[in-house]
Amino acid sequence: MRTAAPRVADVLRSCWESYNRAYAVPPHAAKAVRHILRCRTAALCGHIHQCDQCGSEVPVYNSCQTRHCPTCQTAAKEDWLDARLAEVLPVQYFHVVFTLPHELNGLLDANRKLLLGELFGTVNWVLQRFARDPQWRLEGQLGFLAILHTWTQRLKLHFHLHCIVPGGVWREDSQEWIPCRGKWLFRKESLRDAFRNRFLSRLCSLRQRGKLVYRGRAVVLAADTAWDSFLGGLVGQNWIVFPKPTPDDPTQALDYVARYTHKVAISDSRIKAIRGDHVTYSWRDRSDDNAEKTETIPAALFTRRFLAHILPNGFHKIRYFGWMAAGHRKEILAAIRGALHVAPPATPPKESLVERVLRRTGVDITLCPHCGKGHLQRTDRPILPHRGQSP
Repeated sequence: MRTAAPRVADVLRSCWESYNRAYAVPPHAAKAVRHILRCRTAALCGHIHQCDQCGSEVPVYNSCQTRHCPTCQTAAKEDWLDARLAEVLPVQYFHVVFTLPHELNGLLDANRKLLLGELFGTVNWVLQRFARDPQWRLEGQLGFLAILHTWTQRLKLHFHLHCIVPGGVWREDSQEWIPCRGKWLFRKESLRDAFRNRFLSRLCSLRQRGKLVYRGRAVVLAADTAWDSFLGGLVGQNWIVFPKPTPDDPTQALDYVARYTHKVAISDSRIKAIRGDHVTYSWRDRSDDNAEKTETIPAALFTRRFLAHILPNGFHKIRYFGWMAAGHRKEILAAIRGALHVAPPATPPKESLVERVLRRTGVDITLCPHCGKGHLQRTDRPILPHRGQSP
């Protein structure tokens, strides 16, 4: 039997007790870590599975279902993707990325829930404003979904939104779908300037109303002169807005972005080794032709970086705007299809999670780890917690 590969949970487990004593960990982050540490262990119980070829018995433990757990996101991602594929329109789609400059990281980290909410609101304001502006020749309501990312490949802070935008607008009054002009949505530089100006305007408004919290290096920004200097520096920073058309088949765009919807800061597969109090993980260097590299850092530093990407309780990292908003998406989708004279996509046959993962990834998650040929079948023998241990 192959030795189990190290996981993110193993890295956290190697230093969690000392780390939790040494640092003030926010309650929502500490709770997420407790769940991750118990995931797929005897603490959560499970069932014995048996190979149909060699007869080997394998304990399969229950998962924690925490959204920040690298082990638990496959089923949620597949369900989300199936729901979105059922809503696809036969139009050009666009993938638009809005990125905040790193100079804002300290302030964002101190006001995470507030300012990340402002990031979503700013992007919606900008896109809807452009959609209604006559110069872009649409003049209607845009619909899109936005997905928050907070990390780089090396787990450092990098706040940005991935947006999937159907290329066109819905005019409610005339019940018309107005398509964009081919593979062009809005001018990149115009989007960038509007995004920067709107977000900085919102920052100033929040500060004037006493809504911002300052801590660490950001505390100096409480002074008026420091704040003015800070804003002046941000105007010249790199506010990246990158709109690009997706492949002609919009399902490819959704399949691509689905990799991000329920993804956490780092996957288990990127953990290469744990030696002593250090961990080695892989990362891709975009400045070097996306080459895969490795980095070895203390487990405590890895833990600090990982915790920085655990979102506050109740914060939604996937949001829908315009005619895609949940309250009226179904009705407007039907109306748009009527205007386009197209039928909804065919409903795919029902599949189990095992079948879906095999079809999308080619990986059979039931393969026996002992013989590598047979398949694990669940038995009726449960794994119960040890005496004195609660699941």
